[in-house]
Amino acid sequence: MTSPDFPRLHPHHSPANAGESPDHAPAADPNAFIATLNRIGKGAAADGQPWPERHQMPGRRMALADADCALAGLRVALEMLLAAERVRQNGPDEEYVGDRVMEGLMMASLSLTAQVSARMRPEG
Repeated sequence: MTSPDFPRLHPHHSPANAGESPDHAPAADPNAFIATLNRIGKGAAADGQPWPERHQMPGRRMALADADCALAGLRVALEMLLAAERVRQNGPDEEYVGDRVMEGLMMASLSLTAQVSARMRPEG
């Protein structure tokens, strides 16, 4: 098995530094967000890693990674929509996000679904 081209998303703590206080923790890299965006732009899947199936052609691997990212975004949008709907039905009126936000979440869900459909369809 080969090692991935990208570093792991979650830090690993060795027993040598497991007991250290958070004051000694390394500072977060301010460029980590930009680096992650660049990896996503180069075909990384939703977990920040390239699509794992190596037998696919590079273009297909990128399409599958794009679909994976869109599905992750779709899940987040639908979770937000569900939470907003539950607050609308059962919560206090001042906590409701409003009809425009609800419509925006629905439109985002539709757009992400269209992206997944387009990227999953084989080209050619």
